[in-house]
Amino acid sequence: MTSMYGNLCDDFFINMNLNTEMSLPTERETVLHFFERIQKAYPSMRNFYTRDNGDFVLEEDKDQEQHRWISIEPRRICSGCMNPLTPQAAMEQHQLVLQLIPYMLSVSPLDCEALDYLVGFDFNYQGNHNALVAEVFGGGLVCSSLKDIAGAETLSFEPSITIALDESCRRQARLAIETRTSAYHVRRQDYPEEPISVYFTVRQYGSLPPETSYEQVLAELQQESDGILQDNVLDNIVRPLAQAISTH
Repeated sequence: MTSMYGNLCDDFFINMNLNTEMSLPTERETVLHFFERIQKAYPSMRNFYTRDNGDFVLEEDKDQEQHRWISIEPRRICSGCMNPLTPQAAMEQHQLVLQLIPYMLSVSPLDCEALDYLVGFDFNYQGNHNALVAEVFGGGLVCSSLKDIAGAETLSFEPSITIALDESCRRQARLAIETRTSAYHVRRQDYPEEPISVYFTVRQYGSLPPETSYEQVLAELQQESDGILQDNVLDNIVRPLAQAISTH
């Protein structure tokens, strides 16, 4: 992986999610025509299927280190890129989706419930995820007073924080850490190697202003995300977690 994030984690991904106020089309011709247009730009996206819950998915082969996927849910459109060579490669995919949906899926800028730009980092770790995350980020009186109890085992520790980026609180950023260790694993002291995930999302809530496109707003979200990642997240969250895993 030659991306700026590739040397920080085992896998990373850059996704776009658009939540709509109204239900999205489900007609066969409409859905297939949309995905066929996507496939023209990315011919290797040849795996199309419908999930049990009715979601439509078009994706590349998942056994590749880099792969793309797009899904249409009842009220959400998702575009994902795993281990892209550059962040711009992922953005080109997301921008194409946003350019097509007003014409092919009848999604108006008025129909926006929320638009997300998400960067995620996966760190494979065979051990108690919650204990490791608590060790790295669990400072302070509340956490230390419980962790110091004799014989205590950490069963859940998934810190998250959401901040407003403007006075209206319509633009927000959220940082969250997701672990995958359960009480069953702790009880048996048997830990599969699974990823600890760090998610950083910049979200715009509500209908877009007049004369504003989804592509423009997503570019703004990416710019804000890149700045916060560089100034606040990579050195304070991502690198300390990677270092802790490497020493265990």
